[in-house]
Amino acid sequence: MKKLLALVIVCALGWQFHLKLRRESPLPPAAAASVPPPVTVAELVAENRETFTCDGRKYCAQMKSCEEATYFLNHCPGTKMDGDHDGIPCESQWCQ
Repeated sequence: MKKLLALVIVCALGWQFHLKLRRESPLPPAAAASVPPPVTVAELVAENRETFTCDGRKYCAQMKSCEEATYFLNHCPGTKMDGDHDGIPCESQWCQ
């Protein structure tokens, strides 16, 4: 019985030592290689840029920026933002 108890204690101590080493060891090369590269400022700006959707707006007064007006002119039907038909929307308000 004493031998069995000693064996259990030795195994428990060995397991605790194994767990401690595992927590303190650096990442293996395969795990380090899976870390994504740093993100550039341009990528962050592109991710945070508003995404526009056609929602029925047609006029310059309903837009909030030149980018938004340009998106609506190029992607949405029935817009009334390019009076001189030169491809530039809202010239007197947003896209000067």
